[in-house]
Amino acid sequence: MPKGKGAKGTKLTLKIVKKAIRMTPDGRRRLTLSNMGITIFPKCLLKLTNLDELDLSRNLIQNLPDNIGNFSSLRWLDLHSNKLESVPESIGNLVGLTHLNLSNNRLISAGLPSTLGLLTSLKTLYLGMNQLDTLPSTMMALDNLQELGLFDNLFINPPEFLKVLCNLTKVNMKRNPLSYVQGGGEGKQKERSEPGENVYLVHESSLCRTCLKRCKEQRTGVPKGGGGGGDAFEEKRIRTYEGLIVPNSVATINQDVWRIRKMEHTNHQTASQKSS
Repeated sequence: MPKGKGAKGTKLTLKIVKKAIRMTPDGRRRLTLSNMGITIFPKCLLKLTNLDELDLSRNLIQNLPDNIGNFSSLRWLDLHSNKLESVPESIGNLVGLTHLNLSNNRLISAGLPSTLGLLTSLKTLYLGMNQLDTLPSTMMALDNLQELGLFDNLFINPPEFLKVLCNLTKVNMKRNPLSYVQGGGEGKQKERSEPGENVYLVHESSLCRTCLKRCKEQRTGVPKGGGGGGDAFEEKRIRTYEGLIVPNSVATINQDVWRIRKMEHTNHQTASQKSS
């Protein structure tokens, strides 16, 4: 594959990119133009309206075309590690998208259009390593969203709409200057997390009953070594975000382990019901 314009000066043509299209094992048409030194979005790509997957990551693209919404068949779009400062409103026309990666760009909150809320098929959305401090409130309509990456941004508080997206299993908010409630009862104080701190958030509905109980006990200020006989909680590590749980604030295990435990708990309940 010849290098893209900006690497060796070779211009991408429709003939070249058509030859680069590959079929994935599940029968999707995928075009990979990653790490080719591309500085300007190739206009010839707009003629490939039957593409299912497009990878333009690790290039030098500063702007997306206003008519990027013409990729009506697109299900997977990777634009991470470019120089994007904004996203066109027409992206809302890509209603079939299930995966969108905009991480490691130069996006600011004003550069995200409200039309992102129209991408109701999205299951994964990555916006990490940008300059975001808020998200469009219209994103509360993303009912199918399962994973949201917001790491390395400027969020002081998690977006309000997160608590209504009940299919979320992971929200990565690592290395944001998040504020949180420390302590319990009348001694609550507003604090700021350390810039390098790791914070994962999940919905209460994604935890098993036992884990949820432990998190709620911590949130109400159960003191270290206090009478429940379970894990000892350090009061200084209590984190409260309305409608959300921070599971790794009550254990050293990571979030994936909590999810596995939930599955095991569900399977155990199912087996018990069958045996009875």
